[in-house]
Amino acid sequence: MGTNLISTKASIGRNVKIGINVRIYDNVVVGDDSSIGDFCVLGHPTTGPLQDKPLSIGENSVIRSHSVLYEGSSFGNNLRVGHFSLLREGIAAGTDLQIGSYNDLEGDTTIGDWVRFHSNVHIGRGSSIGDFVWIFPNSVLTNDPIPPSGLKEGVTVAAGAVICTGAVALPNTTIGRGAFIAAMSRARGHIPGGALVVGSSGEVIGSIRKLHHKVTGKQHPWMSHFSNNYPQEAQNKLKKLHAQIENDINILETTSLPKK
Repeated sequence: MGTNLISTKASIGRNVKIGINVRIYDNVVVGDDSSIGDFCVLGHPTTGPLQDKPLSIGENSVIRSHSVLYEGSSFGNNLRVGHFSLLREGIAAGTDLQIGSYNDLEGDTTIGDWVRFHSNVHIGRGSSIGDFVWIFPNSVLTNDPIPPSGLKEGVTVAAGAVICTGAVALPNTTIGRGAFIAAMSRARGHIPGGALVVGSSGEVIGSIRKLHHKVTGKQHPWMSHFSNNYPQEAQNKLKKLHAQIENDINILETTSLPKK
């Protein structure tokens, strides 16, 4: 039989399901109708300025087995965390964050609403991630320009951007709204909104309008064909973001790209 160690000082909401061998520390708040899988740790102690600060998890959240969430972070409603993921202190995340299995979020990070991380994603400290961002498997946001140095120059990812499988964003990179970092590419410097980045050199080869599927006709910005996969309360934000990215693309294509 498994043994849970759940502090009587923790605030556990209504209809919360808790698996076996779960540890929940004193300063943890879990919202109503949430589910905590087997062998999870919530409120893992840390040191420094966030020591003894609360871990807050919103309503209707699901934390799957073997995941560890440190104290000193806050997550909105409908959080989804896969198996064996580590979420360190200092994360401030919005609603509907989805995190796959084997993720490593190193903390001191802000994350917007409706963000999606697939599996095996590493988010370095000091990162800032906007709404509706997609980060696909085995991608890394770095922060140390000359490792090991102790420097922390986090990556900024603006709303609607997509970082594809195996991509790496170098320290202090800014990825603009709706930009697309292709698989196995290296993002660096300032990447304009609506830009398409490919290769180890991080070259901007054009706008995301180049991303066109011949069979279905689907074309980026992805909001034009994928918005129905989001709830009604996200639709106005998505529509506004789509218009902003289209404007960014027009600026990029008329002012920033070399003439053919």
